[in-house]
Amino acid sequence: MEKTSVDIRMANLGPLAQLTAGRLPERLTRLIVGLWLYGLSIALMIEGAVGAAPWDVFHVGVSRHLPLSLGAIIILAAAVVLAAWIPLRQKPGLGTVLNAVLLGPFADGGFALMPTPDGIVARYGYSLSGVVVCAFATALYVGAQLGPGPRDGLMTGLARRTGWPLRRVRTLIEVSMLVSGFLLGGTVGLGTVVFAFGIGPLTQFFLRYLVVPLVDHRTAVPSPARARTVAGPDLNGSTSCMSV
Repeated sequence: MEKTSVDIRMANLGPLAQLTAGRLPERLTRLIVGLWLYGLSIALMIEGAVGAAPWDVFHVGVSRHLPLSLGAIIILAAAVVLAAWIPLRQKPGLGTVLNAVLLGPFADGGFALMPTPDGIVARYGYSLSGVVVCAFATALYVGAQLGPGPRDGLMTGLARRTGWPLRRVRTLIEVSMLVSGFLLGGTVGLGTVVFAFGIGPLTQFFLRYLVVPLVDHRTAVPSPARARTVAGPDLNGSTSCMSV
């Protein structure tokens, strides 16, 4: 697959440098709103009941065997994933921590806000809306540039330690979650397929407009001068879209 014609420039900054790179109140607002919308998108896709994202298939599968809300299971899964960061020597940013702590409650809040859809048309409407909202939410909080989500950090850490391409690592992780979730009783369906093929291009589209330019104080110039390119293929996947 070829890269999209417009590349997205993201600053390559450490956790502390991210906090001093400018426009912090705006970026925190974008991060929190993005996470809230992400939680809403999870609720939309799961309430649609026509297939969820791979990680959420896993979360739903686990929820069928534990007396916990889906939000609590999302938090527990994030904690386990963050523990896996330790041997990978990944460094969490503020966005990483807030993702792990807030996404679960925001998902539970989404379930409380929305009625269960009645009829197949409404269910598919929920599912498709969830994919679009997820892509927008991902671009909003990733564009704030305050650190990757737990699951994306696991992906990039494994890719760095193994030397495998990022796409291979992402595929292996998400297929593992999908199969595990399905075996545990999670719902896989057309919505899962739409998510798999649609989330990358949609997130790429929204990122063009939602990345906040930063200043890298090591060079005292706008961060794109010391940037990494986020290309379309790297976004063709999950919750993580980018950050779940």
